[in-house]
Amino acid sequence: MPGNVDITVPHAARIYDYALGGDHHLEVDREFWERAKKLMPSAEVLARANRAFLGRAVRWLTSAGVTQFLDIGSGIPTIGNVHEVAQEANPEAKVMYVDIDPIAVEQSRSLLRGNPRARVIEGDLRRPESVIYHPDVLDLLDFAQPLAVLTVAVWHFVPDAAKPAEIITKIGDALVKDSYLVLSHLGHDPTPAGQEEQARVVKLYENTPTPATIRSAEEVAALIGPGFEILEPGVTAVSDWFADPEDADDPRTPTGLGAVARKR
Repeated sequence: MPGNVDITVPHAARIYDYALGGDHHLEVDREFWERAKKLMPSAEVLARANRAFLGRAVRWLTSAGVTQFLDIGSGIPTIGNVHEVAQEANPEAKVMYVDIDPIAVEQSRSLLRGNPRARVIEGDLRRPESVIYHPDVLDLLDFAQPLAVLTVAVWHFVPDAAKPAEIITKIGDALVKDSYLVLSHLGHDPTPAGQEEQARVVKLYENTPTPATIRSAEEVAALIGPGFEILEPGVTAVSDWFADPEDADDPRTPTGLGAVARKR
């Protein structure tokens, strides 16, 4: 256990791991998620739909020829992780995971041991230069070639005061044409009852290191900015983004927004 971690405070990476049925979390994270589910019963469906969106996006990108992935805010490589999905499609695919939580990074290193094409570093999305120009990132990934930056279920933890649109611009400036940005984001529930549930969960997150901000599809599109072309079907529910036919009966998730954009 890293010595600089307060294990009495829940963290988004470990909470998400527990929500997905992973094994790398603490009691405080489990307690937090159980409380969140009581406040917003759709939370578990949303977590799994978001993970499924990530898997479909990675498969789509590999089919488009992408062989390099930079997963910022990756959490712990748990069920349906990026390197397994990408390397199943192309064994030569390279994946660099980045997370701000030292426990998530330490556990990821253990899980990735023996895979030379998948690594992890500790890094902060709010300081993109420190991630992009990290020696380990530059050693694994070639920024002279197209790559995909994955920022899934992370931007709602970046408040407006941190200028998320500027962060995305800085990321885009480091990428060559025809690179990609994948993101998902917590959106507004369309129903009054759902909005009340969301407000209670947002209040709950205020007591963690990662308070949450809900944004609309239009606001998410504005974050992506002019440096990227948002591909069809646009900023949409993660459950609707090229949904697998066998998942047609699964619940829709209008509160989970997702998009894939290509560097202009």
